[in-house]
Amino acid sequence: MITKLQNTILEMIARGAPLRETLDTLCLSVEEMAPDVVCSVLKLCEQGRLWSLSGPSLPQHYIEAIDGVTIGPDVGSCGAAAYTGQSIVITDIANHPYWAPFADLALGCGLRACWSTPIQLGDKVLGTFAFYFHTTRGPSTFEQHIVDTCTHLCAIAIERELRLEERQRLSETDPLTQLPNRGRFNALIQDCDKRKQPWSLLIADLDNLKLVNDRLGHQAGDELICEAARRIAREAPKGASFRMGGDEFGIMINGGRTEMNDLAARLIGSMKEACICAGQHLRSSMTIGGAVATEHDTPESMRQKADYALYHGKERGRGQFIEYAPGLGTAIARRFRSIQTLTDALRTDSIVPFYQPVVELSTGEIKGMEALCRLVLPDGNVVTAESFHEATRDGQAALELTQLMLTKVAIDARRWLDTGYDFGRVGINLSAADFCHDGLAERIATVFETTGVPLTKLTLEITESVYLDQRDQNIASQINAMRAMGMRVALDDFGTGFASLTHLLTVPVDMIKIDRTFVQRMVNESRGLVIIQGLVGIAKGLDMSVIAEGIETIDQAGLLLKLGCQRGQGYLFSKAVDYDAVTGLLKNHGKQVNRPRLLAASLTG
Repeated sequence: MITKLQNTILEMIARGAPLRETLDTLCLSVEEMAPDVVCSVLKLCEQGRLWSLSGPSLPQHYIEAIDGVTIGPDVGSCGAAAYTGQSIVITDIANHPYWAPFADLALGCGLRACWSTPIQLGDKVLGTFAFYFHTTRGPSTFEQHIVDTCTHLCAIAIERELRLEERQRLSETDPLTQLPNRGRFNALIQDCDKRKQPWSLLIADLDNLKLVNDRLGHQAGDELICEAARRIAREAPKGASFRMGGDEFGIMINGGRTEMNDLAARLIGSMKEACICAGQHLRSSMTIGGAVATEHDTPESMRQKADYALYHGKERGRGQFIEYAPGLGTAIARRFRSIQTLTDALRTDSIVPFYQPVVELSTGEIKGMEALCRLVLPDGNVVTAESFHEATRDGQAALELTQLMLTKVAIDARRWLDTGYDFGRVGINLSAADFCHDGLAERIATVFETTGVPLTKLTLEITESVYLDQRDQNIASQINAMRAMGMRVALDDFGTGFASLTHLLTVPVDMIKIDRTFVQRMVNESRGLVIIQGLVGIAKGLDMSVIAEGIETIDQAGLLLKLGCQRGQGYLFSKAVDYDAVTGLLKNHGKQVNRPRLLAASLTG
């Protein structure tokens, strides 16, 4: 009979039957062999509490009453057995001090005695196996034989369950940070969809981890990720934070907007505290996107909303929290399409430089040119950079675009030099992403030195976007390196950015380019005229040259010249044209561009 029971339970364990089903079968089979017995199996947790695994014949209210009891040397039969690691026989529950807190409960269920035996794996107690008796007595020899067999079977079944739980835990745990991983996140977020209570989601991303990896090594980067994980786990509810991969974390919140905003603020504040990684003091920051669930949201839509908010936050300025708002998805989707357009163009080598001449306003002579990106479509149509402007906010796409333009402009410049055409200096636009990596000047120099074009033939044009998220000192050092090599640097779209004059103090450049907005309004609006007059004066006072953009009429050119602006570009002289067309203009170098006699008469009259 016992052998048959043993075979049945071992077979259930071998085929992976659920633990509760296996132990219920064990208890019910034992109760058939010993009719005066009621069986119970309890599991001991790491916190020293006992929890019911099986007790099919015990009343539910009894199980619920003893669930979670803390073990101790005098806590009933099971609590004492688990604590001492020895069998505890209480032959009279009503009169034993171990049972005093629970006697009424047990007696009310008709339980008069209890014999509990620890379930052990080596010296470790996994739980208890108990016989309750309806009479005041101890175990018989037969019952002792049954218990010896059953505790061994329980140990096998519980050990197998523990191995499965550990395997599951490892599969759902990030090995670096020990936080739950993306798999666990994906599983738990599905349960959020079934909640009736409000819930929200945060997706957090460390800022500039790549910079830490590049400068200090991947060990420092890993330590920074671990430190961020510790701080997130410290601030977030227990078990609610996850490492999604790389430097991205997810946090699920039981609560709405207030709870989400409070937690996001604490997380951003905690990351501002300095930490030590690979022996270096670091100050990092974190960008967070968040969304509050509505009744129509699914786990997938919540994840997408939080991602949209995060992406938008990284574009606006890192180190802040952005909550999802309607319309963000459309803007991000448009940006993704733009990135895809640029990526495809780079892959198919469809990006080419077009050139707009920079002329001497008094003579119309070409003194330089600006290289502008153009996308040549399969049907031969040419599209301006506005069609993929959003994509240049993506760091990698911007870097690839700059590298391509540098290479192609260098080749064109070499061809002009070989044919003896003087093109002055050619301007190339740089993005903020280009300044995020050290050695920018050296990378540019390498491209032009490869083609044999002197760096004195090059102007680098930047806008104030390069100052975002970066220190002026870093920008200044890179710009100074360019100028030391013979390159000139121009501040493009001058007058439209934030605190332009402040930046001129900290990051000196060689020239400023007055934005077309002021030029187009200078003839009929006195304010535009006054602003340009002030900008020209500032540039001269700082020993910088001035170029006016967007000149479309002779009147504009004449006013600019009178105000002291010597050079300009715009449709009055030429739109941006391809290599062959601008080469044709260079052939006439020394002559005026675009109706020279009429323009010269206007400027000198």
